[in-house]
This record gives sequence, C-alpha cells and structure tokens, in this order.
Amino acid sequence: MKTSIVKKLKETEEKKGIEILLAVESGSRAWGFASPDSDYDIRFIYRHEKDWYLSPWDKDETIEFMTEDDLDGSGWDLRKTFHLLLKSNAALLSWFYSPIVYKENEKFVELFKPIADTSFSPIAVSYHYLSMSKKYLEACRNDKVKLKSYFYCLRTALTGKWITEKGSVPPILFSELLVLVDDFTRSKIENLITLKATKGESYYHPNDWELFGFLESLVRENEEKSKNLPSGKADKIEMEKVFREIVNLR
Repeated sequence: MKTSIVKKLKETEEKKGIEILLAVESGSRAWGFASPDSDYDIRFIYRHEKDWYLSPWDKDETIEFMTEDDLDGSGWDLRKTFHLLLKSNAALLSWFYSPIVYKENEKFVELFKPIADTSFSPIAVSYHYLSMSKKYLEACRNDKVKLKSYFYCLRTALTGKWITEKGSVPPILFSELLVLVDDFTRSKIENLITLKATKGESYYHPNDWELFGFLESLVRENEEKSKNLPSGKADKIEMEKVFREIVNLR
C-alpha cells in the first residue's frame, strides 16, 4: 500500500504544480489500533513555487483526495501551515511525530520542527483534546459502544493527561500513552486493542462500565488541570524568517 500512496502523492504534485514537503499517516494506523478495514489517513504539507506567494489575492490553500482503495488525503499549503502553527494546531504538531512517514524533505523538517516545538501551547492543545474527549465520552455512554469511539475517547483523554502531567507534545503511538495508567486498566485496554485488530470499523462492543468510569473521571480531571497550563511561545519574527528559508529551498 505504501507504494500506492507514494505514487498518489507524486501524481498530486504533478497535477497541482506543488512540492510535498512532508506526508505522514495520521489516523488509527499511526496511533497503533487500526481495524482490518481502516482507511489510510494521509496528511501532508506542501509548497508552491516562490512566485505563487507574491500574489495579493487569497488562494486555495488546501488539497484533498479520496481514492477507491481508501486513501484519504488532505494537505495544507506552507502559508496556511504557518498560520495554524501560530495557533498551536494540535493536528499539525502531531504530524511531526507520526511513526509512519511517506515523504519527507529533511531540510524542511530540520527548519520547521524546532519552531513547531517552541510554538507548542499546552493550554491550547489540551483544550482541543478535552473538547474531543467530551464528545467521544458521550458517544460511549451506552450499553453497547462502537469500539472505534471507545478508542478515540481513550486516546484523546490520555493525550490530555499527558499534556497536563508532562507539559510536552504528546506521543502519537497509543501504546506510549499507556504508561499513564495502572496495570489493571492497561490490561483491559490492551485486550481491547487485540480485539479491535479483528473487528471492522462498525463493530459495537458491550460497554465496560468500569473502564467508562475511568474515562469519565479522567476527562473531569483533565478539565480542571487544563485551566492552569501555560500558553505557547511562538516567535513571529523567527517564524517569518523560517518561512522565507523554506520557500527558497532548492
């Protein structure tokens, strides 16, 4: 499948007249709990030729595609990427830690990642994951729960816990978040990971109300602790300097 993905990215570059600077997997396959029928969530950052950025007019800064073989692609132009970085966009920050990389301009990553790490705002990213975990928690408040929703709630709630406790960009691999839970809870979650690897995306599972209670209290705890987190330290002057360097990369 990676060969097909790389081919599709190359076709996109040629069709749109762009260069993809970074392309990664961003969904359940990157998180480490994919179902057999999970699609491929390909996320990428791209740039145009230098003259494209000299126009005074607003332009489309997003490229999306969906193929018949479940390749779900979405990319952001370099300028939009910098605007999102200024807001400490959680999705953007996560791309630089994905364990599955399809294409990478090493010089771009070398220039961009340090300012991405510096711009990380614990409070902004924490509230992003808190909002998501609350939504998924409600989806899990039933006797039978879509296993996919359970894992989305687990991932976002544990990611929030990571930020409130460690204050750093959270890991992408779900298994690395499990250091935050006790052995008993970890065993329950690992059993569900094994099950999910055998079930389709639409599978419903009997609710483990004990695990649900753990999630409910964790979300409450995250909400309380998030209030005291610091903001990021984005340096717009440095960001502009790096933007120009990336636009002029050869």
